[in-house]
Amino acid sequence: MGKPAGYWVNKIRTSFKGGSSSSKSLDEGSASGSRKNGSKNQKTEEGNKKGEAESGRKVMVVVDTTSQSKNALQWALTQCVQDEDNITLLHVTKTPVGQATDETQGQRNSRAHEQVHPLKNFCQLKKPNVKTEIVVVETAEEKGKTIVEEAKKQGAGVLVLGQRKRTSKWRVIWKWRAKGGIGGGVVEYCIHNSECMAIAVRKKSNNGGYLITTKRHKDFWLLA
Repeated sequence: MGKPAGYWVNKIRTSFKGGSSSSKSLDEGSASGSRKNGSKNQKTEEGNKKGEAESGRKVMVVVDTTSQSKNALQWALTQCVQDEDNITLLHVTKTPVGQATDETQGQRNSRAHEQVHPLKNFCQLKKPNVKTEIVVVETAEEKGKTIVEEAKKQGAGVLVLGQRKRTSKWRVIWKWRAKGGIGGGVVEYCIHNSECMAIAVRKKSNNGGYLITTKRHKDFWLLA
């Protein structure tokens, strides 16, 4: 017998906010620490440090200057980020190739920081108790691959990306490529290759809410 729609809404919201699965991990960590209570003090201290590290997640949001990026960030702040979490705003730029430029990589990174700094201010306004950092990565590789690698390097627990509206033709191509294991774009690549939960977010134009896509759910509608 199928589950009611409300069941899946609550299930998805809980997974975004690190509810049941995170609680389970913490409970298991506490139980493990109790079993080791009679062992060496060093092991106990290591267990405590591990428990502290697991108390909050790193929520990584891929940002740029597009409206899709800001919509994804706004969704993450209202529906995903908890007070104990940290936010990493990841901005990926392409290394200039075959064109003359007087800018150094440091100068380009500084300019990129300035472009996305208003988004950091937005985070601090909405979540003043949550630490927010900007990470700028310049790469000559594919953007999707760079995002996935950086999410792993930074230890992200959740990866959030903005998504544009797909045309009917593109939806057919995406479905065919996903079935064959072929990446259909930056967002799709991240969803299927990220080690942490990757969430694509698209804001609905008229009647509000967001369309959410993960490995298990495609264009799942959630009211803001």
